[in-house]
Formats: sequence, C-alpha cells, structure tokens
Amino acid sequence: MARWQPGARERLVLAAVDLFTEQGYDATTVAQIAERAGVTKSTFFRHFPDKRELLVAGQDALSRLLADGITEAPADATPLQAVAAGLERASSTMGPMNRELGPRLKAAVAASAELQERDALKSVGLAAAMTDALVARGVPDPVAHLAAELGVLAFKRGYAEWSEGDDADDDLAPHALAALEDLRAATASLG
Repeated sequence: MARWQPGARERLVLAAVDLFTEQGYDATTVAQIAERAGVTKSTFFRHFPDKRELLVAGQDALSRLLADGITEAPADATPLQAVAAGLERASSTMGPMNRELGPRLKAAVAASAELQERDALKSVGLAAAMTDALVARGVPDPVAHLAAELGVLAFKRGYAEWSEGDDADDDLAPHALAALEDLRAATASLG
C-alpha cells in the first residue's frame, strides 16, 4: 500500500462513501475502507477515530467558515444578510470533490439510521456555530437561532441542488443564497 501518496483523508472519505452505498454502512469495515483507499488501517485511524466520523469530515472547518463569514459581514447587515455572508464564505471552499460526493453521500445516509443520526448532529453543530457568531454580533438569541437554522437548511438545500446539477463551472454559493432567499420568503407565509 502506498502510504506516501497525498490525499489520504480525501481518498478515505470517497472509499467509505462508495462502500457504504455499495454494501451498507453496517457491513463496511475500517479495513475495507483503508484497502479501497490504498492506505493502512493505522493511516485510517490517524485521520478518523471510527468509520462514523467519515461522514462529518470537514465539519469543524465548515463551521468555522460559516461563523467567520457571519463575523466579517458589514456591521449594518441584518441577521439573514450575515448568514448569507457565512454561506458565501463556506461555499467558496467547495470544489469538485465536494460536488461529486453529494449524491453518493445522500444515498449512503438514506440507507443507514446511524448515519442519519450523525448527519443530524452535524446540522446541530453548524447551527450552533452560526448562532454563536450571530449572538456575538448582538443579534438576540431567538432571532440568532432562527437565522442559523434557516442558514443550515439553505446550505443543505443549496448543496443538494448544486451537487445534482450538470454545469461543471457552477458554484455552490448561488444555490445556497437562492435557497436562503426562498426560505426567507416562505417565512412570510407563517403568519
């Protein structure tokens, strides 16, 4: 096994998602993931504590990017404008691998209750990071929570649309921002 090749973390994520989709999460072992990725089990454990954590690879970085975008939004930005700035910042880091992974990851999560649970926890973590950044801007707590939840939903909806699209030159940001605008408009119908 070529342990020296760069990109081991990315190869592990791709291998895991493919195996989860092909044979199911429960039937997939760490050894199989490592073998498919062309690394050793010890390399796997240098990057991830267990196979479940493969699903949230990059969550900390994504949370940080969302929060940084909110923090750096103009001082007079509304809470949703600040969330939009966070979505733009996070979207700017999404590349071809993220796009390719989307449909495969969706299928793997849909087939496993454990992965659905971990995906829900990821959403909670992203919302918490955005809420904290909004509160730090002086946004009242209930408004910050609502704006953050809308931000998570917009990111997920935008990512799903983007990853299933055909245009290779397309960026994620317009999809996430359009989803946020749709959600903002939908709140008017809540009464």
